Amino acid sequence: MPIIQQGSLFDLQELYDLEPTRRFEAVFSTIDINPILAVLRKQSRFGRPVELNYAAMIYSLVARITERIPFIKDLVKRLKHDMIFSLDCGFLVSDNIPSEAAYSRMITIISESNVLEESHEIVLHQAITEGFVTDDTAALDATHFEAQDQAPPKEEKPETKPKKRGRKSKQERQQWLAEKAEREANLPIYEKKIESQLDVPLTELRAEIPQDPQWGVKKNSEGKNVFWYGYKAHLAVGTTSQYILQSLFSSGNLNDGKAAIPLLKGLDERVQLSTLRYETMDAGYDFEPIYTQIHRMGHQSVIAYNKRNEPEPVGFDKHFAPTCFREHSYRYDSFDPKYETLKYTRPKECKDCPLANEGLCQKVYKVKITTDLRRYTAPARGSQAWKNIYKKRTAVERVNAYLKEYFQLNNVRYRTGKRAKVHFDLVTLVYNASKLASDRIKASLNQQAA
Repeated sequence: MPIIQQGSLFDLQELYDLEPTRRFEAVFSTIDINPILAVLRKQSRFGRPVELNYAAMIYSLVARITERIPFIKDLVKRLKHDMIFSLDCGFLVSDNIPSEAAYSRMITIISESNVLEESHEIVLHQAITEGFVTDDTAALDATHFEAQDQAPPKEEKPETKPKKRGRKSKQERQQWLAEKAEREANLPIYEKKIESQLDVPLTELRAEIPQDPQWGVKKNSEGKNVFWYGYKAHLAVGTTSQYILQSLFSSGNLNDGKAAIPLLKGLDERVQLSTLRYETMDAGYDFEPIYTQIHRMGHQSVIAYNKRNEPEPVGFDKHFAPTCFREHSYRYDSFDPKYETLKYTRPKECKDCPLANEGLCQKVYKVKITTDLRRYTAPARGSQAWKNIYKKRTAVERVNAYLKEYFQLNNVRYRTGKRAKVHFDLVTLVYNASKLASDRIKASLNQQAA
């Protein structure tokens, strides 16, 4: 593949500055479309022969994302009037350009399978094998995007009978508790508490996630509620390489914390990146089961603490580091992975303290993180090492912005959640494919310069 001679640095923007033919070659070469073609291929020799060039149609959908073509009808129009673009996508001169209906039927077939997720994993494993993904930290976050349809009118709730006043009798309370337990047991997995996901297999968690468009709400930077009708994209991103390691598509009303365990289990079971050690998230993911899942993986959690009407801890500072008799905080020293113990040393202020030799304050303080996984993390909260890892969380926010601004995540043109998921899976696939193409070109340029 011909490559433009440039400097040693090469990023996504420079990939997009290449001539279209070279850019398409670079991106298409990273995607194995054979699994997708296997889904689209006829299952029987009976019936009329397939006259569509499915391979070229798949490549044209990828090109639509990279070229930021908003509608399928615009894609069809460009394929008809731009011969070079049509040839770049793989159409032959003798091929008829597919109609919008043909693309719609193909997307419907793809939506019945998880083939785009499988293709995404193949691209990621290629990047790992070629040494482009060596992250020690994964950042998790969610971003919202709106549905194409207008929200349905609000349904009027039926009038409920007023509750009986006064305390329930013992028999009535037992009956009420039994009915409540039965209702909670029959709830879908994503309507239960987060801890119920810990022992559920990953395939079941991914299969049962709600995908229909729903109303979502979150607070913006000014503390005001922002409402939208649509979906959420949940991502786990390598903080150094900025590859999407795991992705999840859900309804807009799903709590961010309820998508964390499926992402974490995906990292553990499907990615298996040996260099990965930390998972970092904002305060919206501060739930005990998420810490438990990360601990089960043998990793460490770096999650902002979300104080929930909790009293100030006695004998500890706001980062849960022990304090001396005069309330000076002990300094975090190290973490012993064998015994899972944090080590704190005496504060600097104790050096000249008259009480230092009175036996009131100990020189070294140790605490096992399993005492409270939420409060005691490795490295310890408030330490410089913890802050440095937490700063890496901005990588996932940067990827969210890339997907919306450059890869058309906001441009959903399908009515149902199942078909909107095809758009989301295609966007994440094209993003990782573009990253891999960019890294390959950068490695080639560095090799030529050496």
